[in-house]
Amino acid sequence: MTAPLRLTSQARRDLKLLFIAKHALSGGGLDQVDGNHSPYHHEMRVILEGLFEKLQVATTFDVLFTDPGADFVFPLLNRGGFFNSEMLCPILCNRLGIPFLGSNPILRGLADDKHLTKLEGRARGVQTCDWAVYRAGAPLDPDRCPKADRFVIKPNNSSASWGVGDASDWEGVKQAVLGIHAEGYDALVEPFMKGSDVEVPVVEMGADVLVMPPMLFRQADPNHLRTHEEKRDLVDRSQKYELVPFQADEAWPRIREMTLKLAEIFRPFDYGRFEFRFDEETGEVNLLEVNLQCNLWSKKVYGRSAELLGWSQEELIETIVAQSLSRHGMM
Repeated sequence: MTAPLRLTSQARRDLKLLFIAKHALSGGGLDQVDGNHSPYHHEMRVILEGLFEKLQVATTFDVLFTDPGADFVFPLLNRGGFFNSEMLCPILCNRLGIPFLGSNPILRGLADDKHLTKLEGRARGVQTCDWAVYRAGAPLDPDRCPKADRFVIKPNNSSASWGVGDASDWEGVKQAVLGIHAEGYDALVEPFMKGSDVEVPVVEMGADVLVMPPMLFRQADPNHLRTHEEKRDLVDRSQKYELVPFQADEAWPRIREMTLKLAEIFRPFDYGRFEFRFDEETGEVNLLEVNLQCNLWSKKVYGRSAELLGWSQEELIETIVAQSLSRHGMM
């Protein structure tokens, strides 16, 4: 059993850690727009308050427009409301010379761009379905669209299935792509893959990479397309899928190997979730995407996986922060 990392008493007492998250100052109830991100951010703030005596909290990027007087930044403002917002907080930290948790801005951009992630994976033998990216402002060439009976169309930089849709022909694909372009985002098109999502949480621990116990979002209907509203608990999805430990022993060695190949592309990243589509009937596995600085909520993948490791939610967060502080030579 892997033991969690610990903060030093000096770090807990003296380090001025700045936590930035949209709902960090919320009361913990569901948000009408962002759903369960509100209780998630509330939970994170409470845990960090227990870890650091000099915790600072902010909810917008503005705090980094000038020096906030912090020693270290824990950024969770991943959906800033504009294209490529995920890269802004690390860039602002770089500008000020403040170390921060997570990967550098270029690698954040690489992971957030699903097209580039798939290219990196395919170059290393990681299996992924055919796809096409249609950049906003570029011509829509139907010949680049993959062949399929059913397509999934989504923003190339989306999270939590924001903007996802499906279509059965090129005209439907085209209209969905144009709709995403109208929002100011690039669009990714790929065949619909029947099955459920395997979620593999990874935590760096010094020179080592800890692949945590994988989880499966088992779908009652493997042909169902999970929506943003379902992932954010804005609608009842209790009858549609459940989060359970992944127990397909015959597929796990392949998934673990692909996860480790992908992890090396993005190191150092401190923590990240690697996602695959798994067809339980055929055993087929395809890379979906990589999510760095992903959801750490106790009720989601990381929290549930940590339980299987024998870690509490507090130990999970402490491990991730301690890893990053050590990497930056701050502990």
